[in-house]
Amino acid sequence: MAKELRFGADARQALQAGVDQLAEAVKSTLGPKGRNVILEKITGTPEVTNDGVTIAREIYLRDQFENMGAQVLKEAAVKTNDVVGDGTTTATVIAQAIVREGLKAIGSGGNPVLVKRGIDLAVGKLVDHLSGVAHPVDDVESLSRVASISANDDETIGRVVAQTLHTVGDDGVITVDDGPVHGLRVNFVEDFEFDNGYVSPYLVTDPGSMLAVLDDPYLLFCAEKISDVRSLMPVLEKIMRDPRPLVIIAEKVEGSALQMLVHNHVNGHLKVTCIQAPGFGEKRIHLLEDMAALCGGRVQSKASAFALEQMGPEHLGRATQVRATSEQTVIIGGHGDPSARELRVQQLRTEMERATIGTDEDFFSERIARLSGKAAILEVGAPTNAELKEIRHRVDDSLQATRAAMAEGIVAGGGAALLHAEKALDDGLELSGDYRTGAEIVRAALPEPVYLIATNAGYDGHDVVKRVRDMGVDEGFDALEGRFGNMVELGIIDPLRVVRSALQNGASVAGLILTTNSLVAEEQTPWNKALMTEYGQLDEGIPQPSPDSSTPQSLGLGPSMG
Repeated sequence: MAKELRFGADARQALQAGVDQLAEAVKSTLGPKGRNVILEKITGTPEVTNDGVTIAREIYLRDQFENMGAQVLKEAAVKTNDVVGDGTTTATVIAQAIVREGLKAIGSGGNPVLVKRGIDLAVGKLVDHLSGVAHPVDDVESLSRVASISANDDETIGRVVAQTLHTVGDDGVITVDDGPVHGLRVNFVEDFEFDNGYVSPYLVTDPGSMLAVLDDPYLLFCAEKISDVRSLMPVLEKIMRDPRPLVIIAEKVEGSALQMLVHNHVNGHLKVTCIQAPGFGEKRIHLLEDMAALCGGRVQSKASAFALEQMGPEHLGRATQVRATSEQTVIIGGHGDPSARELRVQQLRTEMERATIGTDEDFFSERIARLSGKAAILEVGAPTNAELKEIRHRVDDSLQATRAAMAEGIVAGGGAALLHAEKALDDGLELSGDYRTGAEIVRAALPEPVYLIATNAGYDGHDVVKRVRDMGVDEGFDALEGRFGNMVELGIIDPLRVVRSALQNGASVAGLILTTNSLVAEEQTPWNKALMTEYGQLDEGIPQPSPDSSTPQSLGLGPSMG
């Protein structure tokens, strides 16, 4: 297909137009008095949200060159959300401001590459400064403040999230599920987490998130490869008398065994996922035995007294839930005998005392931590699906932001930390020429969050920025109450990781745009223009297998399973 091209100033102007359109859509949501945005859905009820990344993900522009600018800017919000779950709108407005000021400098003769290097140097200096003024967070009250702010000032969500995180600890696992009743409810369970995930993307239960989530499953532990479908037939036929999901954790599942499982999972005959067991050799067997201590059941291996073909429900473990991605698995609420688990932990502690200092000792420590791990299931309920989706967004954001605060501490909120950080650019950053221009571009972007928060609340943004600039490092403007003061004492705080990520990601995507000189896009035709308008991008989603000649067929599992 023929391509359309743009170069130089024309290319950069198109990118800026796309950046501005996406940024304008999310800017009005910033701050405690930020507004909502309603997102049309092709099917179902429109979604009401003030979450920056949710809005950004919905935006595709008709002009393909402007759309490139919008999609590149979207990366700032998406990357920030992936890392910390908050600060997505801040990342967007910082990127827009840097693009705006940067294009002015380039239009006046500045070298884009040198300007970008100046931007990067300034951001590095600012990150060091922010780390130096951060306050550690270790009490429930401070965590609750962070969690509430990240949930759009919802104190109920903030309190529940803070208490839950405080209970499970830094390394604890918290999952968010739909609940049967209105409100939030927390169930604390034991969990076991490891870094291997499912062996096939066709064994997920939610193609949208690429998650495999199985409730109340059987767990089959095998230290060997499973490749022959005939070796699985006896145990599958037995568990079908008491139908429930099945999780197979083995060295490897492949060949006709995997083909049969994929086919029956895709066609709804058996909900199943296969997970690669962690570790190698003897260590793999030890880790599987740890899982069996947590969940009940037995590990099948060359050393066991039974073969895979002889296994039945009495050899299988049970758990409240298993959640797996392509890279990680969490077993939640193992149904094994608590005394057996405690005995296993005591055995490991005894062995650790005799272990070689270093690798062996670390291996025992990790196993003890896994068997002692805590997890929580946070159930969210709401009267309507639209409200449920919106609340879940806020709970997810709150969880990620609060974890970030626990890890790196907090700084003054309301954009104050970024505004005060501009003083760091006057200390020890000796730049000249286009490098200096890049640093000044970053300086010009730092007041944007304070300005927009004040403006969205109905105040004079320029006046607020001027007054906050002359205040102390922890002081700023409380837009909800219309007052100035110590933001930390007022409970208006942001996790350092959120502020840092917003600054770094916003500057990163802005730098890419500033150093772009050519754009190449598909030639616009009535056909692809109509498709873009209707569906946004054409390659979204994961194609699902269908039961045709190209799909693995059921290999003798019997009429009960297809």
